[in-house]
Amino acid sequence: MNILSILRKIQLKLYSSLARYPISYKWPTFWWRKCGYVIGDNSVISPYCLLWATHHSDSSLLTIEDDVHIGPNTILILRTHPKDDITKYGKLVSTISGTIHIQKGSWIGASAIIMPNVVIGEGAVVGAGAVVTKDIDPYTVVAGVPAKKISSVK
Repeated sequence: MNILSILRKIQLKLYSSLARYPISYKWPTFWWRKCGYVIGDNSVISPYCLLWATHHSDSSLLTIEDDVHIGPNTILILRTHPKDDITKYGKLVSTISGTIHIQKGSWIGASAIIMPNVVIGEGAVVGAGAVVTKDIDPYTVVAGVPAKKISSVK
């Protein structure tokens, strides 16, 4: 590992830490972009959102398209563990990466949790506190734990 890769890791750790403590509502969006994540125009990541990723340098795992709003305290999880190899001697043995793709015009309510390998369709609405474990169709409203369709966007 060379000095530049070490400095880049330190830089990304700093950026991701700064994203959690907002000065304004645009603050987290600014810092997530600095980390290299794809965030579309007019999209807002509200304060205190958490991105749980395997490596901050693996920015290709998260895509947020234009006009997306992510409410405060939302957690986006980009890593998980294999179901057949959870622990060995009390330690997590391995993690695997997943992707999250949030399509144009979607809204995610406060304190929602988005699990890995999920696509949130265009214009979809995720209710506050929902846990999204599966893909959401375009123009669908979901809520609950796990998130289930409750209506369509008109």
